[in-house]
Amino acid sequence: MAPKKENKKKESVKVWKREQGWDKLSKKELAELDAYCREYVDFITFAKTERLAHDRGLEMAIAAGFQNLDEIPEGKLLKPGTKVYRSCHGKTLFLAQIGKQPLEKGLIMVGAHIDSPRLDAKPNPICQDDSIAYIDTHYYGGIKKYQWYTLPLAIYGVVFKRNGERVDIAIGDKPDDPVFNISDLLPHLDHDRPNQPLSKVFNGEALNVIIASRPVDKEDDCKEVSEKTKLRVLKYLEKKYGIEEEDFASAEIEIVPAGSARFMGLDRSMVLGYGQDDRVCAFGTVKGIVDAQGIPNRTRAAVICDKEEIGSYGSTGMDSTFIENSVAELVARTCKSYSEIAVRRALENSMMLSSDVNSLHDPLFADVSSPHNMAKINCGIVLTKYTGARGKGGSSDANAEFMSQVRTIFNNAGVVWQVGELGKVDVGGGGTIAHLLARYGMDVVDCGVGLLSMHAPHEIAGTLDIYMAYRAYKAFYEAD
Repeated sequence: MAPKKENKKKESVKVWKREQGWDKLSKKELAELDAYCREYVDFITFAKTERLAHDRGLEMAIAAGFQNLDEIPEGKLLKPGTKVYRSCHGKTLFLAQIGKQPLEKGLIMVGAHIDSPRLDAKPNPICQDDSIAYIDTHYYGGIKKYQWYTLPLAIYGVVFKRNGERVDIAIGDKPDDPVFNISDLLPHLDHDRPNQPLSKVFNGEALNVIIASRPVDKEDDCKEVSEKTKLRVLKYLEKKYGIEEEDFASAEIEIVPAGSARFMGLDRSMVLGYGQDDRVCAFGTVKGIVDAQGIPNRTRAAVICDKEEIGSYGSTGMDSTFIENSVAELVARTCKSYSEIAVRRALENSMMLSSDVNSLHDPLFADVSSPHNMAKINCGIVLTKYTGARGKGGSSDANAEFMSQVRTIFNNAGVVWQVGELGKVDVGGGGTIAHLLARYGMDVVDCGVGLLSMHAPHEIAGTLDIYMAYRAYKAFYEAD
């Protein structure tokens, strides 16, 4: 008798579908998503500048037990589980929780930036033309200049007076505050400009913010002063803040969109707000390390930094030695004898998520999109193997081994994720802080929230993606 043939069913080939993640979440997770996004909306409403984002991040860390590393005596060795922070000029923040293993084994790091495109006041900012007083500005980062016209604007910043006293300014976001504006030409007189290139119609030198139009009162009038509206502004600043015009030489004044971040859509499935590039990732970066459970094997670290939008230069940018110095401080505080080679090994053996945003596929602009390889809204956090422009220029290009590790961590933790890049080849491109950390030899990959309208005064992020960024960073911290 012939042997019976076994009826084996062929396993069907799996097609990896990129789909929205709502059905993958339990009711409990959906409730957590809603609570997290409400907290995030409060954060993004408050954190209109890199200084404010730094301060709120520091508040969260201190509340979770992080101590100022620079205030701990040098002879005292830090035990596993100890939480410490370092601040750089109030604009860049480094957080760490000491692990059980020596620092030479490397750190588990997540890093985001907290600066966003905006308008900066020039060093001699207040001017008058006709009867209107303006703030003369220099734009910061990559903006479409026409998007900043006719918006309600707010003014934030710090001014250091002649005696060294610091004055904080925030005007435009309280209910009874005035707002500010850049005027535009009415369509009835705008017949020639539509035929000209945008770069000529909207130029950076013309981004002057209207701040006043009323001359100084008669009793305060100085006949020798011709700019009487400017004089009124200066008198107001002197009375309100004790500031004189020369003080603006030692000031940082930023002009940003006024108003709160808001949930967007009838289904409240999106958030509309200023500065989500990259504070949406920065919030998750800090929240992730604050909420990470247990004492880690390898030291956990988070960094939220300044100056990414203009190349990461300066003392508060990632092109500085702040990270290197901070790791050296950790080595010095965890080893009985300090060695430079231990610092080098710690950096080289580290793993990092460069938590920066990516662009979402926008059906309204499909001609510049690569829909099979661009992220889609509410399909999860975006893993971006490489950034750069055209032939991947300027990218660190993560290796496949590290991509595999991160993918496994996310899958095991139930993180909804997707892969993506920034538009069509030879069309899109951009950079992050990834290459500045990869130069130490550590494994780095970009991993962040996808946005619509990136770099616009108001950007759009999906609430599921916002929540999954937090879940992803927390899982990465806890996986080691």
